[in-house]
Amino acid sequence: MSKTLLEQKVVVVTGAAAGIGWGIAQVCAEAGATVVLADINDASNRVETLKDRGFDSAYMPLNVGDAAAIEPFIAAVVTRFGRIDGLVNNAGVTIEGDFLDFELDKIECLWEVNQRSVFLLCQAAARRMQAGAAIVNIASNHAGASVAGYEMYAATKGAIVAMTRAMAWSLGRKGIRVNSLCPGLTKTEAVAKVEEDNPSLAMSFGKMHADGQYNTVDEIGHIAAFLLSPHAGALTGSNLTADHGMSAALCPTDDLK
Repeated sequence: MSKTLLEQKVVVVTGAAAGIGWGIAQVCAEAGATVVLADINDASNRVETLKDRGFDSAYMPLNVGDAAAIEPFIAAVVTRFGRIDGLVNNAGVTIEGDFLDFELDKIECLWEVNQRSVFLLCQAAARRMQAGAAIVNIASNHAGASVAGYEMYAATKGAIVAMTRAMAWSLGRKGIRVNSLCPGLTKTEAVAKVEEDNPSLAMSFGKMHADGQYNTVDEIGHIAAFLLSPHAGALTGSNLTADHGMSAALCPTDDLK
């Protein structure tokens, strides 16, 4: 990744305290951006890590599920940094459960955090963005192929992809690009802990992917940084699936041997 790819850009990454969001924040910082790490959890230690590496960053708390907090948050970013050139809507929750017994409060939580927050953050940021800005909405490969128990989660991720297509036209004349990115299984801290507790899962995870590998947070970070950069100038309203071929098969091919 070029150290000047996002030079002089101010990029906001939600859900940046851990997992994919932290991976995206790191890569954007390495590419020259001033990165605002937004999270309900304290990301001060992450900011110190970036600053120790010579990168400009800041932590600004945000609960994306609180609709009333979004507009003031974006306004505060602009007041502090003077602009927003990039927004990565990464924050989200995963809740699964039996379809017939799935409770209303879980449905509302998924909608508020995964879907409504993306709409409101894009809206608030785009009002303040200038031509050349870009937005990346993190969805999931569940938007295209899912499993039992993830009906509402998949619905919110599919909604992100659909909203992104429409936003590309709403914001295109302003010179703002909007794309969605659908990661598959990614080795976050949580996934690494699951593997540590159950080593046999690592082999099972490998069988789910065409090349036997699955995402690292850095891989997703590099794709997101590219989509934010001028090199992706022809891409808007697009959706990229990054899952090492996981969703390209009808079933894991190793099971057919």
